[in-house]
Amino acid sequence: MEDSRLYLVAPAQLPSGALSDLVPELAEAGVDLIQLREKDAEAGELLKLAGPVAEACRAAEVPFVLNDRPDVALALKADGVHVGQGDLPIEFTRRFFGEGIVGLSTHGRGEVDRALSRSDLIDYFAVGPCFTTPTKPGRPAAGLELIRYTAEQHTTLPWFAIGGIDESNLDEVLGAGATRIVVVRAITEAPDPVAAAASLKKRLLDA
Repeated sequence: MEDSRLYLVAPAQLPSGALSDLVPELAEAGVDLIQLREKDAEAGELLKLAGPVAEACRAAEVPFVLNDRPDVALALKADGVHVGQGDLPIEFTRRFFGEGIVGLSTHGRGEVDRALSRSDLIDYFAVGPCFTTPTKPGRPAAGLELIRYTAEQHTTLPWFAIGGIDESNLDEVLGAGATRIVVVRAITEAPDPVAAAASLKKRLLDA
């Protein structure tokens, strides 16, 4: 987690092809972590969707994280699981998932503060949404002020800015103090996801 900068959250199927098929090139382009997010899939379907992605990530030596479901993540022998504020509490997630990577979403100062106070239970947290994004319908943007607040805490616990980040606004996010980002559409909906990932990673490293 210390060296991770670019975190991709994606469904199993991208417009340009299956995520599992793209994993080797995405890893080569600089994607440090890959999270599968399939919100509407039942456990059985999720196992089928996630299996090829998990296998591809293992082959490419990129940590594979599953969204929301510690039980399915455990069954898949995933490297990590990411939970939101309304999902299984991190105390139970950690107890259930053991020594794997546990990540947490935060959307306000109080949630950031609580995440920092429970650094014994999580390996990283995400802060946002920086901007309004259709991947989180109905959730207002937390804005860059929350990024600034988090950066001001000078924590050694890794954290990622998330929410509507792309090439057009990346400088604003970095200027607010973020050094790590989570992206979805900036890569998944790009005509060339691998080139998009490489460009984002270069800008993160240059910064």
